[in-house]
Amino acid sequence: MEIKKSPKSNLENFSKIFMQIGLVLALFVTYVAIEQKTYDKVYGDLGTVNMNAEMEEEIPITERVEPDQPKTPPPPTPDKIEIVEDKKEIEETVIESTETDETKKVVVSEIVEVKEVEEVVEDVNFMIIEDVPTFPGCSGNNEERKACFSQMVQKHFVRKFNADLPNELGLSPGKKKVFIGFKIDKNGNIVDIQVKAPHPKIKDEVDKVMEQLPKMKPGKQRGKPVGVKYSIPFTLVVE
Repeated sequence: MEIKKSPKSNLENFSKIFMQIGLVLALFVTYVAIEQKTYDKVYGDLGTVNMNAEMEEEIPITERVEPDQPKTPPPPTPDKIEIVEDKKEIEETVIESTETDETKKVVVSEIVEVKEVEEVVEDVNFMIIEDVPTFPGCSGNNEERKACFSQMVQKHFVRKFNADLPNELGLSPGKKKVFIGFKIDKNGNIVDIQVKAPHPKIKDEVDKVMEQLPKMKPGKQRGKPVGVKYSIPFTLVVE
């Protein structure tokens, strides 16, 4: 059996009426809320407040006292004022012009030629010379020529020196030191031979041997030939 619903009981037919009633109620509530009056709350008597009493402050009055400054007495008045006439003449200083007059002839005095003083380089030690003297037959760089120079001088001494001489002089047996110094001058010659030996005859023999050294290529300092000092010790064995 199918149940039929009465058209009068369907609430959807009254939806418009309900909406209109709701709008009217909302407008009424809004109107009543706007028109409602409010009053300030009244409190009892709180007394009188005096704001000026708090702002007033007693400020003591001070007075600035300036120290007394000593007064300087005025200068004494001269008894008599003398008027002196200024008769001294002032000499004017004439400043001569340094400009050259083109119309006048300029006389040129004799021109003296100044010779350049040649820098004198003193003798230099063999160990610090920039360009070492070269013994004949030596080559290479500066250090190689230094080593070769020392070797060739020692070989020359051993070959030329009379080894039997120390034994013939009656010296005590043992090792004897001989110190030799000389200079290779700017021309490569051996000069200024100095010998310190245990016997005068040994000294003479060493002088003779060192004078027989060959001429060498001179050493240079700053690119110029200079004298080079060289020293070497020798040991003689006396039996």
